[in-house]
Amino acid sequence: MRKSLHNSVAKALRRLRLKLAHGFWRRQDGAAAVEFALIATPFLALIFAIIESALVFFAGQSLETTVAAASRQIMTGQAMTTAYSSGGSAPWSAADFKNAVCAQLSTMFDCSHLYVSAQTYTDFSSANTSTPVQNGTVTVDYNNLPFNTGGPGSIVVVQLYYEWPIYVSLLSDNLANVGSNRLLVATSVFMNEPYQ
Repeated sequence: MRKSLHNSVAKALRRLRLKLAHGFWRRQDGAAAVEFALIATPFLALIFAIIESALVFFAGQSLETTVAAASRQIMTGQAMTTAYSSGGSAPWSAADFKNAVCAQLSTMFDCSHLYVSAQTYTDFSSANTSTPVQNGTVTVDYNNLPFNTGGPGSIVVVQLYYEWPIYVSLLSDNLANVGSNRLLVATSVFMNEPYQ
């Protein structure tokens, strides 16, 4: 009798396990949560990558707009004939020009990481506008950038350099060109007006 009772209990437990396992596989209660967990990570990574790419392009466009507007101060001769501020003197120094640029930039930029350069050339064909990055290394010394605004009729190349940080690691190979940063370079090439 004990043996038959033991067999009956064992059969009942097996049936109960099968019924529970079968019920577990047929239940749909947590399916949405599991599917969301599988999809959420790549979806959020894609969203952050899109936002970061948009910010990099927006920052580059902001620098381009700013260098064009600030360069007018050099092109029209204002940077060479008038003082930048009431306590300053003419012509503007690189620091004065950087302050004029920073006044036009949005709060997205940290001006302590902005560098300015101005070089004069004899003709447009000799003007160097290349990006100073080779194999992930910046080839210019930010602390010794030239700032020569020339005179009337001079051909001037003004460049702004800004290292924009890249946060989404998925994009670091594609967007970053200097370590984990993207070097943004905005360039304006023009001939100074015949100012007095």
